[in-house]
Amino acid sequence: MSASNNLFTKYRSSLASCELFANLDNTQWDNLLEVFHEEQWPKDSCIINYQKFLFHFYIVTSGRIKMYQVDEFSVKEHTLFILSKGDVLDLFCLLDGSDHKIYYECLDNIKVLAAPMDKVRYWLRKNPDHYQSFLSYTAKIMRTLENNVTQLIFTDISTRLLNLILANINYESKKLEHINDLPNKEIAYLIGSTRAVVNRHLQRLKKKGYIKLSRNQLEIKNISLLLEELQNNHIKF
Repeated sequence: MSASNNLFTKYRSSLASCELFANLDNTQWDNLLEVFHEEQWPKDSCIINYQKFLFHFYIVTSGRIKMYQVDEFSVKEHTLFILSKGDVLDLFCLLDGSDHKIYYECLDNIKVLAAPMDKVRYWLRKNPDHYQSFLSYTAKIMRTLENNVTQLIFTDISTRLLNLILANINYESKKLEHINDLPNKEIAYLIGSTRAVVNRHLQRLKKKGYIKLSRNQLEIKNISLLLEELQNNHIKF
């Protein structure tokens, strides 16, 4: 069994959830993975050398990593995405080949598949039929960023927090995912607020019986009431 086939077998579920490379058959995966190798990044490690992503491309196979910006004057931080299994970095560098001044921090122990950026671009040129998946994934990222900007401009903190919680609920299991164990500081970075303000709004939702808060854990008690609360917020405007 080839090294690329080993990677495909080992990370089949992660690769199946990778929307950028959707609908590849086994032969195409085998060909693509020839240029990839495994890497592990420890929890709490920060990647501030953004040029790293100008020359290397990564597929996340396990763990969460936040993609964020910091204002150099106020040192305020804003999280753009929390990336997890099946997500890629850096899509922007893959698109235009230019520096992308962005920072990453591992929220968990991270495993990735890594490849030279030029090798991935070469594969894309050799597989033009794949560009539809590529464009669809890129459009999804752009829409997410547009939605985030719109919320920051037009909605209040309560609405942003409710939207964040509801967007991360697994509606089959009724469980909160991705942000369920994040400290309030990290949640604040996602919605453009502060730890103290987020804590106040979470305590209000807890008092109403919508959520349960325990040490480093946020659980959903009633999804319907959260949706109703969000609707009431919209009516206020």
